[in-house]
Amino acid sequence: MAHPLFDLSGQVALITGSSRGIGKAIAEEMAAVGAKVVISSRKQEACDVVRGEIRGRGREAISIACNIGRKEEVEALVKGTLDQWGRIDIVVCNAAVNPFYGSLTKLDDESWDKIMTCNVKSSWWLTKLVAPHMVARGSGNIILISSIGAFRATSVLGAYGISKAAESQLARNLALELGPKGIRVNAIAPGLVKTDFAKALWSNPAILQNVEQRAPLRRIGQPVDIAGVAVFLASAAASFVTGQLIVADGGSTLSE
Repeated sequence: MAHPLFDLSGQVALITGSSRGIGKAIAEEMAAVGAKVVISSRKQEACDVVRGEIRGRGREAISIACNIGRKEEVEALVKGTLDQWGRIDIVVCNAAVNPFYGSLTKLDDESWDKIMTCNVKSSWWLTKLVAPHMVARGSGNIILISSIGAFRATSVLGAYGISKAAESQLARNLALELGPKGIRVNAIAPGLVKTDFAKALWSNPAILQNVEQRAPLRRIGQPVDIAGVAVFLASAAASFVTGQLIVADGGSTLSE
């Protein structure tokens, strides 16, 4: 049984991009402390697999496919959750894209628009859809997964970093607006984490060695490292925390 400060029993947590990586770990850990979780990513089959794994542990989960870049699918995701469980207490905007690796001067309009829509606008859409239900109850938690790229320049992931900087500012603004309604909004900025999404980075021996040597903890992150922060932010343990960007990077940004 979870400590009362971290107990999410009876709460419904909607996590985008939760069929793998950080999102999956967040769903698993929130379910482990009592939350009913909504598994969502683009492919229904992948969502169903994770749903089955969580149910197999005696926890509650449903799966709803959603491409976060399509507003009508985001709307259907929220409706499907409310139809099933009648409430949404926690939203984790984790799904993101990065279709381009290279200089901003070479980035095409289509890729720029896709990055900004999926990484920023979708979080705004989801918040606008869910907030009225949270406001009606006087409580709720919204967590945006940003990145240390939000405050570090890069020659190859510039647009992604810009989108994540915008997402962290979105969290601050939403926290200011929704706080009086009893809703907390925070963001997490992971460093390099061993996920399929970041495989191009950690599978490169030179990049991996550089990050591990620079980080005081001498390692890159695992998905569960970020999941623990998300559980904290969603729980009563963080009841006085809002509008913050919590960095979870093993200390890699402490020095260059």
